[in-house]
Amino acid sequence: MKRGAGSLPAGPPPGTRGPLDAARAGREFDRQAAAGQTRGMDMPTLRWLDGPGGPAIALLDQTRLPAEEVVVTCRSVGELVAAIRRLVVRGAPVLGLAGAYGVALAAYQGQDVAAAAAALAGARPTAVNLAWGAHRALAAWRAASPDTGNRPPAGLPLAQRAAAAALAEARSIAAADAAASAAMAVHGLRLLPPGARVLTHCNTGRLVSAGEGTAFAVILAAHRAGQLAKLWVDETRPLLQGARLTAYEAQRAGIDYAVLPDAAAASLLASGEVDVVLTGADRIAADGSVANKVGTYGLAVLAQQHSVPFVVVAPLSTIDFSTPGSSGIVVEHRTAAEVTTLAGQAIAPPGSAAYNPAFDVTPGRLVTALVTERGVV
Repeated sequence: MKRGAGSLPAGPPPGTRGPLDAARAGREFDRQAAAGQTRGMDMPTLRWLDGPGGPAIALLDQTRLPAEEVVVTCRSVGELVAAIRRLVVRGAPVLGLAGAYGVALAAYQGQDVAAAAAALAGARPTAVNLAWGAHRALAAWRAASPDTGNRPPAGLPLAQRAAAAALAEARSIAAADAAASAAMAVHGLRLLPPGARVLTHCNTGRLVSAGEGTAFAVILAAHRAGQLAKLWVDETRPLLQGARLTAYEAQRAGIDYAVLPDAAAASLLASGEVDVVLTGADRIAADGSVANKVGTYGLAVLAQQHSVPFVVVAPLSTIDFSTPGSSGIVVEHRTAAEVTTLAGQAIAPPGSAAYNPAFDVTPGRLVTALVTERGVV
């Protein structure tokens, strides 16, 4: 990837909060979520619950959208791990929140906090934010409970302080994510031409973030500025995150959109109906290789073939500098049933094998620009 005029500045972007402000903003995020007001959604994607039954984490079940908005309440780390694997909650930034809040849940319940962090981090190996969020909350818990190993600290007041430190870190991550989303929207909007016709893949909006998302935040900014002429939404087989989730968010925002089969993207680009491809990312290696929902690599190849910019929008937390290149990215493979069935109905002969990678990896040479909260590369 080439460093352009919008290269990364030395300081934080406007609107970035310090740790104390972020913690306060995180508490406000939780307060708004409890009132069902978060970022214009009828129900928030993720929120922390305090109540007589003890702490818990409430998730908007993304597997049930757009037909119905259903909340799944996780009262244990095991339930949260299962929900993550089942894609009740998904998307890189919000998985970071899930990992952090999950560690806080384990701390409040007196569980083995390090084991909980490890279980959360391993729930979906490709999404780097999940492990990143869990490890940040674990570090905050350890800092508040020195010399205790992996077990909760002895003594109730100290244990509560350590758990509160993990929760404060999770809330700080949520606030920072919301600020990053807003900054990415500003930076990304500058890359779009007037009357932009945008093609996107998978889902990158409010459902994956404490803010308005990553790539979809840029799309929303363009829509509000009168700069978006058309949004093309890949259906995103096999689980249809584009048709089910991105279309759901686009409709609620009043965006002029159309859903297309993934296989139709080639003819759409060839017809000259796309000005830019915008996607998110689940992990970005140090060499600029981008792991994202399967089908993204194909779009990048098609975009290059048709001289259409291919732009990735992701927070800095999604860049994994410890992974040198694409060969170090573990790609999650999922069950054959996701491919051989649709809405519970068989669409292939019983016993059919399937190739079902959840992600693919796009080489950095195919990426026109990477938009982060700190600027554009």
